[in-house]
Amino acid sequence: MFNHRRKSALTIGTALMAGSLVFGLTACSGSDSDSVKVGLITKTDSNPYFVKLREAAQGQADSSGAELVALAGAFDGDNEGQVAAIENLVGQGVKGILITPNSSTGVLDAIKKARDAGVVVIALDTATDPEDAVDATFATDNKAAGVSQGEWVKATLGTTAPQVIMLDGTAGGTVDTFRHDGFLEGMGLTDSSPEIVGQENTNGDQTKAQTAMENLLQRAQGVNALYTINEPAAAGAYQAIQSAGRADQITIGSIDGSCTGVENVKSGIIGATVMQFPAKMAEEGVDAVVKFAEDGTKPSGFNDTGSQLITDKPVDGLESQDTAWGEENCWG
Repeated sequence: MFNHRRKSALTIGTALMAGSLVFGLTACSGSDSDSVKVGLITKTDSNPYFVKLREAAQGQADSSGAELVALAGAFDGDNEGQVAAIENLVGQGVKGILITPNSSTGVLDAIKKARDAGVVVIALDTATDPEDAVDATFATDNKAAGVSQGEWVKATLGTTAPQVIMLDGTAGGTVDTFRHDGFLEGMGLTDSSPEIVGQENTNGDQTKAQTAMENLLQRAQGVNALYTINEPAAAGAYQAIQSAGRADQITIGSIDGSCTGVENVKSGIIGATVMQFPAKMAEEGVDAVVKFAEDGTKPSGFNDTGSQLITDKPVDGLESQDTAWGEENCWG
């Protein structure tokens, strides 16, 4: 934590139109002219995960005497919107940009231009490809989180042969790839395994996940296990499963660790989830930009902000915490 003069901050939501691109803008007022300006670009401004990340970044900026300018893509997968946001922030003179890239490769040219202009760029939550396209990454080890989800689902099934549906996120994202691959590793499967009986991209959206699950249930009558990219996807899938009268037949695993997700584990909608800590990502990212502005020290490499399996149905040999712990620590 860096002790600077505190400033009053006013957060406003506004829309920036660039052609057909829409961004959510968070601006601060009452800042000193010499305060450090930090840019934040999230995938969307509506997903609760990114709302929490943005709130944590704002809080850390306030306590550090910095100014946060927050932008977002119009939707999950809005790569062009994020490119325009990077250019916008560089034009505003930010010292650093924190970004959760929609595409792990689609923003690389814009990131390079920002770094060439002297802006430190840090990936939050989602790594770029290659990883060293940014100065540093603060994120969950998503491969490990996926492994935890897969190991729990496999152990819960026991001797029952798995028939798995995969509800993925957005094609091309490192988070989506790492979680997907990790889950399969935890299950002891591959993409070509016959145990995979259905798969659909959902963009992590609850409504899309519900529709996808409704369709997949028609084709995969024997499904008994479900991988979900995040908790909104799990909630949507559960609605389809419940409507089909099969809630007691399918084991659901997920990743996120939101307070809502933990409550869904507690109520039995999700069997287990893997908690992330987006507030920690955002706080450490803001601190790194402030330090860079102070003394030129750049962050580097991959910085794992941790994950934790949450379930009220623990299995032998797999470390987990219950939902009481989860409620106290959700998205911290």
